Amino acid sequence: MDPATSPLLTDLYQLNMVQAYLDHGETGTAVFELFVRKLPHERGFLMAAGLESALDVLGRMHFSREEIEWLERSGRFGRNLLDYLKAFRFTGDVDAMSEGTICFANEPLLRVTAPLPEAQLVETRLLNILHFQSLIASKAARMVLAAPGKLLVDFGLRRAHGAEAGLMAARASYLAGFAGTATVLAEKMFGIPTFGTMAHSFIEAFDDETVAFATFAHSRPRNLTLLIDTYDTEAAAKKVVALAPRLDAAGIRIGAVRLDSGDLAALSRSVRRILDDGGLADVTIFASGGLDEYALAALVRGGAPIDGFGVGTSLTTSSDAPAFDCAYKLQEYAGLPRRKRSSGKATWPGRKQVWRRFGPDGRMADDVLSLESDVQPGEALIRPVMRNGRRLMPRPNLSEVRAHSAHQLERLPQPLRLLELGASYPVQVADALVRCAAIVDRRLAEFDKPAQSP
Repeated sequence: MDPATSPLLTDLYQLNMVQAYLDHGETGTAVFELFVRKLPHERGFLMAAGLESALDVLGRMHFSREEIEWLERSGRFGRNLLDYLKAFRFTGDVDAMSEGTICFANEPLLRVTAPLPEAQLVETRLLNILHFQSLIASKAARMVLAAPGKLLVDFGLRRAHGAEAGLMAARASYLAGFAGTATVLAEKMFGIPTFGTMAHSFIEAFDDETVAFATFAHSRPRNLTLLIDTYDTEAAAKKVVALAPRLDAAGIRIGAVRLDSGDLAALSRSVRRILDDGGLADVTIFASGGLDEYALAALVRGGAPIDGFGVGTSLTTSSDAPAFDCAYKLQEYAGLPRRKRSSGKATWPGRKQVWRRFGPDGRMADDVLSLESDVQPGEALIRPVMRNGRRLMPRPNLSEVRAHSAHQLERLPQPLRLLELGASYPVQVADALVRCAAIVDRRLAEFDKPAQSP
């Protein structure tokens, strides 16, 4: 059993609810929407990601004989649920924002329309996939904006919270604009370019740092990058200059040097000077080590001569905002709009659409959130992607998604592009949606009235 594909990778209460729905015949058409309730203080915008992974999961979701037998042995569930799960396939419809789309609080990233038990059963996995990939894509997009024109590489697998998280972070950061990843499986699965140099342990394994450089260069001459901060960074840069002619004679070109510690701004300047003076002006400088978008922005603003960055922990854990307040809520059932009304977590009812309007400069001006039937001016962001459990279009390749993401970032208002703290974006709630919520509230109020005495 592969945990990542097993439908048992869910919350127990999903199975409990499906059992109750089946017991009482509650199998009408339900509409659920997945959205972020509010943005973290550190975020002015989000980037939708994970849709393709979610559609893959929905398309292949089924219970194996082993899983059905395990559920039966648990003694928790009735025969009707076991038979339902044995024949389960996702047969619903999905409408969603394209991956790489900029979005904001309360805007549905995805809508599921399916029989109630079916739509309920997929909740946990959809949240798990879309929340995490959107979280990481949003973080990566901020780094792309903080370091325009720089080579950005995901170095975060070793600090990710699990294997799948590391792999999905590589994908999410790449679609947001990173150049690639250090995670080898991401290249095999998604075609993402991989980057890698060496660890300090390789240098330490040799008594002579120059011998370590030369040994590695002869074994891995292609895209050669030498790690120069194991001992004395400036001294190592001078060793690289001295070694370069010997490597050139062997047909090996040094592409870059890497800094991984210390004052990156100061060290990059001194290393750049040493390389330039030694005739290695074409050798680039790559830096890593505890970087986030704020550090990247500071290095870029300060003019540090660094050509690319490896980003690890802060990317794959989104360390300053490690979670979104993300929800998957019932918005319509059996033809009637539904909503949650609890304090701080009230939802807008019905099937919704987001219309985006743009200013004369081509940048985003504002969004309007309304019922799908209440057509507004602007570009509709939520589009059909699956009908009757089948994709409507072939899976887009990641280069197409990256191009869409880049275009989205170009159209951000300037305060959001500059990552200004507190910068916001107007999302208007249309009158039709407000009226719909009032109608739902009045209907629910009728059921709250005390029974009349005879």
